[in-house]
Amino acid sequence: MIFKRFREDIDSFKARDPAAHSALEIVLCYPGFHALWFHRLSHWLWKHKLRLLARFISHLGRFLTAIEIHPGAQIGRRFVIDHGAGVVIGETSVIGDDVTLYHAVTLGGIAPAVDSGSQVGVKRHPTIMNGAIIGSGAAVLGPITIGEGARVGANSVVTKDVPPSVTAVGIPAQVVMPRDKRKAREFQPYGTPADGCPDPVLQTIESLRHQVAALAERLEELESKTGAGAQPAPEKRDRQAV
Repeated sequence: MIFKRFREDIDSFKARDPAAHSALEIVLCYPGFHALWFHRLSHWLWKHKLRLLARFISHLGRFLTAIEIHPGAQIGRRFVIDHGAGVVIGETSVIGDDVTLYHAVTLGGIAPAVDSGSQVGVKRHPTIMNGAIIGSGAAVLGPITIGEGARVGANSVVTKDVPPSVTAVGIPAQVVMPRDKRKAREFQPYGTPADGCPDPVLQTIESLRHQVAALAERLEELESKTGAGAQPAPEKRDRQAV
């Protein structure tokens, strides 16, 4: 069982990283792979109430890989951390199958942080559903859900749920385009799309510009019907005469 899972993880890294040339290279040279197996061990210890030893193994993994995964985090099958440096995965994170994270990703908590004692045992970190891709530098914060097959663009900050099979980018992250459901089943590297991704801020500005233009046109129509440059009301004329 362990060997089968070990082989499955190697195959996942090889399938998703074109720079991986052999299984031996992945086993020896991939910190994301090392961090994953440090976590497999520390999580087993955590589940069996050996919490201090679990934290020590996790700490050792962080020291050797620059990737911090809390032993309480739940991680599914075929999970890949590409490059990996700076990745942080919090205690109550839940990660499904076939998920990919790139370097400097944070799966963290969010306010309230005033009374830490009240947060013990509370879901504070994200749930990442099957097949999701989180781009480099992205921060996914709070007990939110990233839907199945969704992508989060590089350096985005996500604090609200992301629906399945969409791409979300920006600070705060906004859904900018749906993903083709057939393509969503296939692995597409990196969280940030290069296939004509629209700018959500520019879209908002353009929408406002069109609304202002429509209002100006409507105002001209009303003025033409009532008479452009209409004379002031009688009361106003009397005051002006005085």
